[in-house]
Amino acid sequence: MAAEPVEDRITTPGSRNGEGFRPNIVGLVCTWCTYTAADLAGVTRLKYPAEMRLVRLMCTGMIDPRYVVRAFLDGADGVLIGGCHPGDCHYINGNLKARRRVQGLRAVLRSLGIAPERLALHWIGASEGTEFQEHVTGFVRSMTALGPLNRGGGGWL
Repeated sequence: MAAEPVEDRITTPGSRNGEGFRPNIVGLVCTWCTYTAADLAGVTRLKYPAEMRLVRLMCTGMIDPRYVVRAFLDGADGVLIGGCHPGDCHYINGNLKARRRVQGLRAVLRSLGIAPERLALHWIGASEGTEFQEHVTGFVRSMTALGPLNRGGGGWL
């Protein structure tokens, strides 16, 4: 069975309800480090917000900027990218490529009227389940404080 294309996995489930705003967050994470940390957080029963939908990728270096833009177009209020610490990438320098892309993406987002803090990049190692929990919780709080991404009013969103 063929794997589902990445583009089809970055859509966000609706999470707005009558109880108030709950942000839609897409997490684009490295399978070797951040995804493993998420698994560790779950196995050790660390609680973190359910607003994050994880998309497991082989490496953050493979994140095409279109994935991030697609996430925002499909309803994400924030995108968190998580990868191996610099120097620990299983693909040598994929995380450094991701860092450069994120810097460029923040400039593009700013020019499109999207606050650049809606895109986060964190280095989270495989044994750092607690750090995963803290980063996800902090990012969800930040996105909740920012409120929903304005997709109306004549903008491209």
